[in-house]
This record gives sequence, C-alpha cells and structure tokens, in this order.
Amino acid sequence: MTVSQGVLDQILGHIHQYAQEQGGWTLICIDGPAGSGKSTLAAQLAPLLPAQVVHMDDLYSGWTGMLDGIEMLHSQVLEPLGHGQPGKYSRFDWMAGTYLERHRVPPADFLVVEGCGSACRPVDQWNAFIIWVEADDGERLRRGLERDGLEAEPLWHDFMATESLVYLEHDTRRRAHIFLNGVGEIVSQPG
Repeated sequence: MTVSQGVLDQILGHIHQYAQEQGGWTLICIDGPAGSGKSTLAAQLAPLLPAQVVHMDDLYSGWTGMLDGIEMLHSQVLEPLGHGQPGKYSRFDWMAGTYLERHRVPPADFLVVEGCGSACRPVDQWNAFIIWVEADDGERLRRGLERDGLEAEPLWHDFMATESLVYLEHDTRRRAHIFLNGVGEIVSQPG
C-alpha cells in the first residue's frame, strides 16, 4: 500500500500539530493487522519527518513472539528514550531463529515504530500519535503469503488470532488518531 502525496501531507500536518501541542519528542506508532501496509507507510513517512523507524518484526522472537517484542519495545527502546537516553535492541533474524546485531535508537524529535502491537496501552505515557492501518483479512493474508510463501499459512492464521487478542485487550483501534484503509486512504482523522 503506497500512500499518495496528498494523504502523506495530511498525516504530516496532523503529526506536526500534535508534536507542537505535546512538546518534547514525538512517538508515532503505526499499528494495525499484519499485511495492512504499515511498513510501507513508515518508509514513506520517516524521511519526511525525519525519523528513525523501529520495526516490530525485528523485535518479535518469530511467529509466536509478539508479546515478547512488545515488552522489548518498551523496556529497551521507549523507557530509555523517555529518560533522554538512547534505546537499544537486538534484531531477530527469522531465518536464523535468533537475535543478531544490536541497533541503537538515539534520542530525536521523532521516532516511528511500526508493526502489530506497536501502540499497546503503555505507549500512552509518551503521548504517542497512533496511526491505525487496516485491510480486509483476505487481502492481508494474500499479501502475507505472497511475501512469506504458502507454507506459512497456518503461522499467519495463528498470528492473526494473537493480534486480534492484543488489539482487543489494548483497545488499539479506538485509541488511534488517524485511520487508513488498506489502499492508503484516510477514512477517519482527528477533528
């Protein structure tokens, strides 16, 4: 899902207004079900802010590691940044099945975190600006299997069940500031 320049401009306008109102560094969480287009949106937004991007896929310990990844985001990245210190995390290599190189996340005006679970309730303490991206289940499964291969279908179904529980528990969709559909159109926004 590629977002048009007009949509990007609207999103950036909301982010900059929010940042002025909040003061300090601004955390932007792009959350929503797997395969909806979060990574593509993050890649488009980051250079325009400018911002570093943390991908939740790099924090999960594989298909069943979403909750571990969420904990790692908060303890190793956001907590230190909240105290003016750099965050650090190890990237999980899905093929090798282990965490590999360390990444440093320096304090900056903006940080984009994209991926399932990026906007769980603990981000509220940093006044995160939340963008929810959602696509039809069939379309996002198609996108995922195109990327990961047909043999990943049972893993995708399990992951989709887990993310549904996380979103229900954290009321993520309702807490979002902007909603995008799976083709990059704003379907709801602040004000």
